[in-house]
Amino acid sequence: MNFRLRQLWQPLRESLWFVPLLMVLAALGLAYGLVEYDQASSASGTRQLPLLFGIDAGGAGGMLNAISGSMLTVAALTFSLLLAAISQVSNQYSPRALRNFMRDGVNQFTMGYFVSVFTFGLLVQGTIRSGRADKFVPTTAVLVGLLLALGGVGALIFFIHHVAESLQTGTLVRRITAETQTEIDRLFPLHFGQELHPEARAAAETFVAAPAGWQPVLATGAGYLQYLDKPGLLAWTVRHRTVLRLEVHIGDFVGTGQRLFSVRAGMDRPAPDRADWPADLLCYVGLGPHRNPEQDAAFGVQQLVDIALKALSPAVNDTTTAIMALDYLGELVGRLARREFPGALRGDGQHLRVLVRAYSFEDYVRLAFDLVRENARGNPAVLRRQLRALALVASQVRDPARRPVLREQATLLMACAQASLSTDYERREVQCLYDELSPAWAG
Repeated sequence: MNFRLRQLWQPLRESLWFVPLLMVLAALGLAYGLVEYDQASSASGTRQLPLLFGIDAGGAGGMLNAISGSMLTVAALTFSLLLAAISQVSNQYSPRALRNFMRDGVNQFTMGYFVSVFTFGLLVQGTIRSGRADKFVPTTAVLVGLLLALGGVGALIFFIHHVAESLQTGTLVRRITAETQTEIDRLFPLHFGQELHPEARAAAETFVAAPAGWQPVLATGAGYLQYLDKPGLLAWTVRHRTVLRLEVHIGDFVGTGQRLFSVRAGMDRPAPDRADWPADLLCYVGLGPHRNPEQDAAFGVQQLVDIALKALSPAVNDTTTAIMALDYLGELVGRLARREFPGALRGDGQHLRVLVRAYSFEDYVRLAFDLVRENARGNPAVLRRQLRALALVASQVRDPARRPVLREQATLLMACAQASLSTDYERREVQCLYDELSPAWAG
């Protein structure tokens, strides 16, 4: 999808009004089309199927009035249920998990369904004429309205089931995990230029280490860095024969006037007297009011960490939820352990073009486990499950150079257990599990 179209589409995809609006417009078109059809064929339908099409003007008006009123009532009930679910998710899990409800297709469709059936019934009801000279009953449209109302019964039952299912901890964390796994599969390996050849890497490292010559590109607004148009940025550097250095991570907050990029003339171009880069470089960047999982696998990890921290807070004190979040954190970091993390120096096949700023495997491990460990002091069940999560990650590590950070985390966990657990029995249980699993990260 085009970068600009993606920037426009993402807020619409996560809104609660866009899909219902489209469905209301579809209801307008359906009502108009069926009424036009009935003007030409309703008399024939009445003769062939009188039980279906033989309703009079009074009956049709009463039926549509009942359908419209009931659909509006059910739509209000749907909104109330959804708002209650959103409030519960925010209080029990994390405010950052709300976007999963906002962008849920079932929630958007259900609200749109009831509002669109209300609109359909209201419009068709307005076309009914009971006078002798201009009597008109759009019987096909009335029959469709009846069928839509019957479908609304099933939609309401399914919506209630869906909301109840969505509020379960396992469903929520699994949805966040699946979304993040998709982003991990899409982001790794990094498709942002090409790796430099080994013989060119040393010269490139010396070139970019020089402090002189870098020109800042400052943000003109504030928000979280949601998107980078990577193909566009790479093409820009090739076109202008420059080197671009990313100064912030995807997902970082950027303030007005903060440096987003640094640019300098490339190794294949003499240094200019002044910065002659065009001002349209910022059009390859998308800032938003909140973080977005697209291009930001760390956001998915952060959401699971937030759920674990909320569960471990004194106000909630839900050890089981924290353990479930840790299970899926182990799954996500284990997926990252199998991935290749490319180098920061990226080129176009011949020359250095981009210095990528991205999280390393160590950064992801510390993001996933540091805060949870600190907040799990005195909780032996959570400390033991963290050890199991680390062992799960270690079992999927292919590069031995990644094991030290896991070993460091396990050592910190043991120190935390020894310092915070109140009984010898609890400390001994954690120590026995550590001894059992230590070959996983010691190998």
